[in-house]
Amino acid sequence: NTHNMYKEYRDVTINGAVSQMYSEMAGRHRAQPGTIQIINTATLAPSQCKRDHVLEMHNSSLKYPVIRKVPLVAKKLRTTFKARRPMTFVR
Repeated sequence: NTHNMYKEYRDVTINGAVSQMYSEMAGRHRAQPGTIQIINTATLAPSQCKRDHVLEMHNSSLKYPVIRKVPLVAKKLRTTFKARRPMTFVR
């Protein structure tokens, strides 16, 4: 019993995209790596992409928030052990 699928992944290399595909197929479809046959791999131009989760990353003004920015303490005030918890948010 076979199924055909078309998948798109964002990655720096084709090997990284293939490993993402194996992880997704194991997680979502319970497919074993030995039962998966990859017919074709290709690097796509942004105009050739079809899937929504890939298209939403094409926005050039995309920004991510900086989370848990810890202020840097001066070298002479740093210690290995502290008596209180560090403050992990900026006021």
